[in-house]
Amino acid sequence: MEYNNFMKNKELEFVVFCIENVADHLGLKGEEIYKLLTEKSDILDNYIIPCFDTLHTQGKEYIVNDIIDVIHEKGLRV
Repeated sequence: MEYNNFMKNKELEFVVFCIENVADHLGLKGEEIYKLLTEKSDILDNYIIPCFDTLHTQGKEYIVNDIIDVIHEKGLRV
């Protein structure tokens, strides 16, 4: 497997991990969180993916709380 494809797969797995765990923490469906991070904001493309290298080294609780903090900083309701 090519390195670039490997990293893209790891990023995709991380994105799914983030969406599902934020959804679980907030008692929402994954698709609701996906829409919040993509259609209602730019958090996925301009925060989660660009910060993958740093974020993926953190624990689940930190990642979930960090993403929720970013959601609130953007003034979004969940």
